Amino acid sequence: MTDQITVKPGSTAEVVEALRRARQDDLAVTVVAGGHGPWAHAPSDGLRLDLSALTDIDVDGTTVRVGGGATWGAVAARLSDEGLAISSGDTASVGVGGLTLGGGIGWMTRLWGLAADQLVGAQLVTADGEVVETSADEHPDLFWALRGGGGNFGVVIRFDFAAHRLPAIVHARYTGAGDPAALLRAMRDAMRNAPDALTVTYMDVPPMDPSAPAGASLVAVWAGDDEARMRAALAPVHEIDGVAAEITTPAYRDILAELPAPADPDQPPPGFIGGNGLFASLDDELIDRLVTFRAAYPVSVVFLRSLGGAYGAVAQDATAFPARDATWFVMAGGFDIPGMVDDDTRTAMDADANSIQQGRLAEYGNFVPVEAPDRVPGMFDDAAYARLREVKAQWDPRNTFRRNHNIV
Repeated sequence: MTDQITVKPGSTAEVVEALRRARQDDLAVTVVAGGHGPWAHAPSDGLRLDLSALTDIDVDGTTVRVGGGATWGAVAARLSDEGLAISSGDTASVGVGGLTLGGGIGWMTRLWGLAADQLVGAQLVTADGEVVETSADEHPDLFWALRGGGGNFGVVIRFDFAAHRLPAIVHARYTGAGDPAALLRAMRDAMRNAPDALTVTYMDVPPMDPSAPAGASLVAVWAGDDEARMRAALAPVHEIDGVAAEITTPAYRDILAELPAPADPDQPPPGFIGGNGLFASLDDELIDRLVTFRAAYPVSVVFLRSLGGAYGAVAQDATAFPARDATWFVMAGGFDIPGMVDDDTRTAMDADANSIQQGRLAEYGNFVPVEAPDRVPGMFDDAAYARLREVKAQWDPRNTFRRNHNIV
């Protein structure tokens, strides 16, 4: 194994030079775009390409050009001044590159689609060091693959998005439900015919999870300023005994979560046991399994987000992303914390989490925190996976870009 070489390019030319060196020395390339994901901190051999200096954000009307190392918090802050937004993830430190290339589920997915659905063009550097512009009209197969196929095809150094006007939002947090199953059923029933302007997320997390307050909560975001319509759409939730609602009208940029820095940056976070899935529906059996799982394991996490709307209006073969007929994203798992999880618990939690995911349509790669080659085909439908392999063979036949959810 060769030592890892880290390069932090400040220009396109420096990216080209780094990739030519990688080709000359036959080095695997790990691309870090934002630094939020698992590959940013994992030790590896080869070339580590840190894009954190490529953070320019240029706004021209509703077209937004974003450097490959920018984070969504920076993009949201820049666009807020223009009264614009792009459907992104829900955490400020998430990189634009990783989220978009993997699809990108967020607060505006039901209204505008995935982050990848708003991509109208990109500039990338291939494994051979060639600078390529791609869009629906230029190298359309490559452009198709970038929207959901991950970082398998090159280093994207500029993303071109179509932004949207977003003058206001309404944000609501619901807590206090004594029966989490009742809250989940009310949420599901409310979202069956909800306007596309409404998106909800359900979280039930343990005290050691820094991403959210401990316990069960439902967060809703309405695109617009009509609080009355949001309340009406979520009437089944408001009717649950004991539920309290905190409703505010922040700027979109202010609802992107800020994760605290780790106490010890050199200490890897605990492992995660579990999985996720894109589900056609949220039926009573799945709800009961999730509630039982969360109650059984103190270190466990249950997370759901509504889909449908604009997400489902995109034709399945228009992008590489799977399961456009899914209406819910569901994650269930637990933190593998030394001293809190023994071998028997680890085995049982893994089996129960896998059982929950049996009915999924596909797995969402952006929520898979490790390299898992055997799981990659399950992140796509069969036709898309076959097409992705063809695009990979054309643009990266030596598999230089393999430190990812690798398509071979």
